[in-house]
Amino acid sequence: MPNSKKLSPLMIQGCTSDAGKSYIAAGFCRLYANRGIKVAPFKAQNMSNNAGVTIDGGEIGRAQLLQAQAARVTPTVLMNPVLLKPEADSMSQVILLGKAQPHLKKIPWQKRKEHLWETVKSSIHTMKNDYDLVIIEGAGSPAEINLRSGDIVNMSVAIEADAQVLIASDIDRGGAFAHLLGTWHCLAANEQQRVAGFLLNKFRGDSTLLGNAMDWLEEKTNIPTVGIIPMLNLPLPTEDAYSHNTHVEHSEKPEVAIIRTPYMSNFDEFDALVNDSSIQLNFVDKVSDLNNVAAVILPGSKHVSHDLDFLKKNGFAAKLHELANQGVQILGVCGGMQMLGKTLQDPHNLEGGFTSQGLNLLSIDTTLESEKITQQTQAKLVDGGAQVLGYEIHHGKTVADINAKPYLLNQQQKVIGYIQGNIAGMYAHGLFDNAVYRQVFLQKIGIQSESGEWAEQVDAALDTLALHLETHCDMDAIDRAIGLID
Repeated sequence: MPNSKKLSPLMIQGCTSDAGKSYIAAGFCRLYANRGIKVAPFKAQNMSNNAGVTIDGGEIGRAQLLQAQAARVTPTVLMNPVLLKPEADSMSQVILLGKAQPHLKKIPWQKRKEHLWETVKSSIHTMKNDYDLVIIEGAGSPAEINLRSGDIVNMSVAIEADAQVLIASDIDRGGAFAHLLGTWHCLAANEQQRVAGFLLNKFRGDSTLLGNAMDWLEEKTNIPTVGIIPMLNLPLPTEDAYSHNTHVEHSEKPEVAIIRTPYMSNFDEFDALVNDSSIQLNFVDKVSDLNNVAAVILPGSKHVSHDLDFLKKNGFAAKLHELANQGVQILGVCGGMQMLGKTLQDPHNLEGGFTSQGLNLLSIDTTLESEKITQQTQAKLVDGGAQVLGYEIHHGKTVADINAKPYLLNQQQKVIGYIQGNIAGMYAHGLFDNAVYRQVFLQKIGIQSESGEWAEQVDAALDTLALHLETHCDMDAIDRAIGLID
């Protein structure tokens, strides 16, 4: 029988960034969903240019979309009320409850709490009311004492939510026990009382080599280690850290190259291609890596004019013209499509207010508009009529001349993609998750795709992750901490 008892939220914090918080939270979402518990994810504040769109058109981090899939619930903006999307080294767009708030990005970091905390608190309590169990993800490390006064994502959330906290350390990096002990010591006494256990994540090798180190740690903190989780490589989307190999040499398979620009965004949408065994997909940052490619993709961008300038200064613009003349397939996604065009105008000063000359490979002109389009998209390929699902996140309004033909239509029958010979562009993200679109794309380079629907592969990986956590964690201790068992 499904559980209907309200449980204490379970929060996953980490000693560092990339300790595995997002995956662990997703795994626990699926683990408890498989037990029949009404569970949902929550992350108060996320910083990532990998974003997705909810049914009602709100933006949230891709990690919370994955965690919602793991929990088998419909994602909402309450699961990630604050999303920061870096636009420059010291500036981020602020998304509040799914919508961009331009005035907030001008407020200094440490003063933002007073503008955001009430929204975070309200979201926490609504989630607790709506679900029996909330799996909360922290950000970075709770031990960053310089950020404590402005904290809206770590221990402030744990206290407000009355959550039980597990702190994860990436043992593959080394220094895991020092990280855990140091993190615990940096917490205030009332925060230490929230910690129910430590997790040693990404472990490799023989666990007996750890000796009595866990006992040593517990003697100093009175906190047990409730999980020694072996390294597990699964085809799951990456939250915000670029982790793909930059370039693989001497592959026998046709190569598809994605140009890694400084403000590349939504690169997780290519995971289905990364894991398609029929091709070699490489993220490249040198022109010399484009010498033997069958296709090139320009990904989305959080700062299109800056990334366009990067292509020109680093020789990619000339190389793309050379490849286009050779008949190589070139695809631009969202900002990538805008770069392929003739001009990019910025009358509202979203990216500096300049008019930029594009790569002039696609006969389109784009104007960045103040209103941002965010929506899930049911699209149709003009050539062949295949129906595909994706999402749109863009400020641009694009018009084409007679040389660029419609490539993709959205559900409003609006053209959101153009094609001109072997050059194509589209505003829709996420189309490679669709097996039918992946096959259309790969057929152009003479390849038969060997993989099916990406969502099904991700779902299977989530079940594997849940079983992995259940096998390698002390679930009795965790269940007891959240009140599932006495």
